[in-house]
Amino acid sequence: MSEAISGFSKLSKEEKINWIANEYFSNKEEAISIIKQYWNNDEKLQQLHDEFIENTISNFYLPMGISPNFLINGTYYSVPMVIEESSVVAAAAKAAKFWSTRGGFKTKVINSEKIGQVHFLYNGDFEKLNTFFQSIKSKFFAETESITKNMQKRGGGILNIELRNKTTELKNYYQLHATFETKDSMGANFINSCLEQFAKTLTSEAQNYNDFDDDEKNITVVMSILSNYVPNCIVRAEVSCKIEDLAEKKIDNPKEFAEKFVQAVKIAEIEPFRAVTHNKGIMNGVDSVVLATGNDFRAVEAGVHAYASRNGKYSSLSHAKIENGIFTFWMEIPLALGTVGGLTSLHPLVKIALEILGKPSAQELMQIIAATGLAQNFAALRSLTTTGIQEGHMKMHINNILNQYQATKEERIAITKHFENNTISHASVVELIENLRK
Repeated sequence: MSEAISGFSKLSKEEKINWIANEYFSNKEEAISIIKQYWNNDEKLQQLHDEFIENTISNFYLPMGISPNFLINGTYYSVPMVIEESSVVAAAAKAAKFWSTRGGFKTKVINSEKIGQVHFLYNGDFEKLNTFFQSIKSKFFAETESITKNMQKRGGGILNIELRNKTTELKNYYQLHATFETKDSMGANFINSCLEQFAKTLTSEAQNYNDFDDDEKNITVVMSILSNYVPNCIVRAEVSCKIEDLAEKKIDNPKEFAEKFVQAVKIAEIEPFRAVTHNKGIMNGVDSVVLATGNDFRAVEAGVHAYASRNGKYSSLSHAKIENGIFTFWMEIPLALGTVGGLTSLHPLVKIALEILGKPSAQELMQIIAATGLAQNFAALRSLTTTGIQEGHMKMHINNILNQYQATKEERIAITKHFENNTISHASVVELIENLRK
């Protein structure tokens, strides 16, 4: 591409594809064919997908799998997971089945409070600003009544609004810090609409406040936006059993396994380099269900990792202990989710995923996702502290390598048999394929 293109968004879908093919590909026809190959044959359904975002040219597929046997608070769930990484669904399913015979997952929502802020600059006396805020606080609620009335009917709405002085960190910087309950919706649009009205109320009322001088009246709103950090929207998931009940095929000595498992978690609690990878494993489970149910995994990721750093150092989200012969493994994570609105009412496969889960409320979905994340973490730590992570992962990954090299049925049989008793690596698989073809 030698120069910027003007008016790309105004081109038709066909024109966009042709431009991309002409600009970036030597084999233009092949590029166009691949792009169109992923279109849905149902034109109405394809148009629905086209309108999710801007400048759409095709659909990008990710596999959707099912992890069955999740026993959560006495109810069995089959959990839909959307992810491209080998072994994640298998690991979650294996952990779910393991704990289904040991009492299952115990989960609970600790709080479901969400946060939004109006960030503004004020040049004046703080006590005067605080008196002003207290005098108009009721107007923030009154002037958002048209926005909040439907949410209030469902039991949600604005919980509280605080004035926060942040001038020790940035000159003249203050916040309206608001908390919300949004029930079964994630609530981003609702919260942002409320915040923008707060900003209008703040600036207009300041202009009419007689105790302010001219500088103090000129409050500057920098921005009004929800926060994806939701430390008071927390769900807890836990599993526990007697140490001897941990015994299974690859756990001959359950006491030794439990002690090693607890040490592995403690390492993740104190070592950020390990904690990042440890928590990434949790998010393999969390994100895959967040995606499957049409929620925003980027928002969830940002909030979760901020929560992992809340004490000033990045640390493990999960924890483990042994007390009185009982092994307990648990975590608490922030999850701001919705089961109504957004893609939940638009994307056909999101509707299917929610149907499979029994049409959960937002709080029920929080608990299902937390249990899936904990299961994923348990599966990873069990592998790490017993056989090693690569044994199971590479067995799953080998299929991707065989597909990459378009292995024949005969080659697949020979390669699978060879690696029953040999160490698997990408290089060793490729080398064997090349040898078979000589």
